[in-house]
Amino acid sequence: MDSHRPKTLNVMDYHLDLSTRLSHIAETGELPHLLFYGPSGAGKKTRIMALLREIYGPGVEKLKLEHRTFKTPAGKSIELTTLGSNYHIEMNPSDAGRNDRFVVQEIVKEIAQYHPVLGNKKEESTFASNFSSSSTSTKNLSQDNKMGKGSFKVVVLSDADSLTKDAQHALRRTMEKYMKTCRLILSCENISKIIDPLKSRCLAVRVGAPTEEEICGIVSTVATKERVLMSAEYVATIAKSSGRNLRRALLMAEAYGVSQDEKGAAKLPDWEVYVSKLSDTMILHQNPSTLLEARAMLYELLANCIPASVILEKLVEFSLRKLDDELKHSITKWAAYYEHRLQQGNKDIYHLEAFVAKFMVEYKDFLIRNYG
Repeated sequence: MDSHRPKTLNVMDYHLDLSTRLSHIAETGELPHLLFYGPSGAGKKTRIMALLREIYGPGVEKLKLEHRTFKTPAGKSIELTTLGSNYHIEMNPSDAGRNDRFVVQEIVKEIAQYHPVLGNKKEESTFASNFSSSSTSTKNLSQDNKMGKGSFKVVVLSDADSLTKDAQHALRRTMEKYMKTCRLILSCENISKIIDPLKSRCLAVRVGAPTEEEICGIVSTVATKERVLMSAEYVATIAKSSGRNLRRALLMAEAYGVSQDEKGAAKLPDWEVYVSKLSDTMILHQNPSTLLEARAMLYELLANCIPASVILEKLVEFSLRKLDDELKHSITKWAAYYEHRLQQGNKDIYHLEAFVAKFMVEYKDFLIRNYG
């Protein structure tokens, strides 16, 4: 009976399997469209850049920042910032808002019109001289070119789950049309927001959040290489406070390296402290003046480039810690409702303020029912 049971991979087996699959793609150069998904700070971008470096060599790290302007058919100008090398381009098309469909089509079409990276002898010789200096074992360049290794450019789209449905459908058609000269790598946190036709055209790669033990090991290694003395107890505090977000853990370690202050636990970012204060305000008073105060605080958070979905998530997280069990189900239900509205609408402040107002109504009703 045991021989017929499906094999389950533990955490270490999964990471080994993921590393093996990406290494195989890099060696053969048979790069399909990829979809990396997982929580923030898990290492999606790091793995993407490592994969591109294995395919193209160190030249992929010579990045240049460009400010691009696109014109829609209606004559509206859209400004977007892109980052890229001679081999790839990175962008976040969701920054274009409702016009992301047009931006995606234009960028991919423009990239695909260029000749492949290794399309002429001059580029081949330049690539060979750069690539041979890396530690990666190289085969005959012409043989790699025949295999398709590096014979295309790559478009990396961040926050793909923020794309509108129209943009995702347009992306599906575009990736089929320009498959020979262009590959797409999508990165997102929530794969359920990606339409099925798009997912079916990509090789999905799940990047799970690192464990606290793994974060401790990485932070300790970085601290040693940077010659920063950090106690094992403080490293464990950082790992616990990071919420299994490696990026956040490294930023905390960097802050310690500057201040050399181990007093207490690692502090929350200022914006999270501000959201916690907003949560306290909502629970303390439920009246129109409090709602106006909450609106001003929400505007402050949005003005500092904190995404509306992140504000809502943290606001619910901090609030649920202070509520009775009777209220948690109702608040969670309304949070999901307004989170969906956020994805559908244009004005984030409307939906965030509506959630705050609904929270106050639910909480005040709860107080009247239970305490008169």
